[in-house]
Amino acid sequence: MKVPFVDLKSQYFEIKEEILQAINNVLDNTAYILGKSVFDFEKNFANYVEANYAIAVNSGTAALHMALLAYNVGIGDEVITAPNTFIATAGAISHAGAKPVFVDIEPDTFNMDSAKIENAITSNTKAIIPVHLYGQSCNMDPIMEIAKKHNLIVIEDACQAHGAEYNGQRVGSIGQAAAFSFYPGKNLGAYGEGGIVTTNSEEIAQKIKMLRDHGSSQKYFHQYIGYNYRMEGIQGAVLGVKLKRLEEWTEKRRNNAQTYNNLLSSLEVITPKEKSYNRHVYHLYVIRVKNRDKLQEYLKENGIDSGLHYPQPIHLQKAYKFLGYKENSFPLAEASTKEILSLPMYPELTKEQIKIVAKSIKEFLVNN
Repeated sequence: MKVPFVDLKSQYFEIKEEILQAINNVLDNTAYILGKSVFDFEKNFANYVEANYAIAVNSGTAALHMALLAYNVGIGDEVITAPNTFIATAGAISHAGAKPVFVDIEPDTFNMDSAKIENAITSNTKAIIPVHLYGQSCNMDPIMEIAKKHNLIVIEDACQAHGAEYNGQRVGSIGQAAAFSFYPGKNLGAYGEGGIVTTNSEEIAQKIKMLRDHGSSQKYFHQYIGYNYRMEGIQGAVLGVKLKRLEEWTEKRRNNAQTYNNLLSSLEVITPKEKSYNRHVYHLYVIRVKNRDKLQEYLKENGIDSGLHYPQPIHLQKAYKFLGYKENSFPLAEASTKEILSLPMYPELTKEQIKIVAKSIKEFLVNN
């Protein structure tokens, strides 16, 4: 039996009729950009995240960019974040005109180490972007306290953390703003690109609505030099159908993670650490293991797909060489990239498939 890394077809066939009906409604009403399907989704997603406002855009990257611009982060400013995230986190900072500044991570959760943030703060620091990596919230209380102490903005990168919770509070409602991605493989995925910004500030919400639509709240009259970051109507329709099932899918992911934990507990594998104050939503199920590359190749030979999230930290990427970071600048983040492996994880993944993955890992470890 082959085990794919993700299986979007299974999910689609489960909800196909409702999806097609929702898409047809958009086509019948020719509401291709924004429109009722998007506005309804914004309202429902804000309620789900327990935020006052949600503003839909065309990608998670755009969501991060809009949140930064709405808080006037720009040239000369510095934004603190983690080095082991997808490059879009740093890219949004750069596109806003600011400078990414990195801090090392907690080795057990892979999230930003809040104890290391204050040492990175300078007179130019304007904001902090904690990344809720792999579906688990950062330790937000100390981050918010540091931000308050130094008068900094906190923008949550929740692009992998739809439905995750910190001390019972949904991520996306903790900082001044948050960004979510609806890339197709995410826990809540569109049928194309999509993203959203959440915030409790009416002023910021209104500004982002204008920025996403060429800086305009009235057609042909422009308050800002804005962007074409609007969400398409079809994506709003698809996400509206899927949002109703997100909690069910999240529980299936959590159950799958527990099955993995049980089957891998006796092996020389470090399984994900879920903090007691968190609700991990397992966008990715990431293990740490020696001989990672050889294990990945062995799994591939046995029909099991896996992934690396991410094989090189941002500060060592060629694109960010100009920042001047060197190897060992962030030793914990760098060490993790050599040992992490993302195993198949999605709601439709069966226990039989998980057993096959675990069996193959055990066979590899016994013989290596």
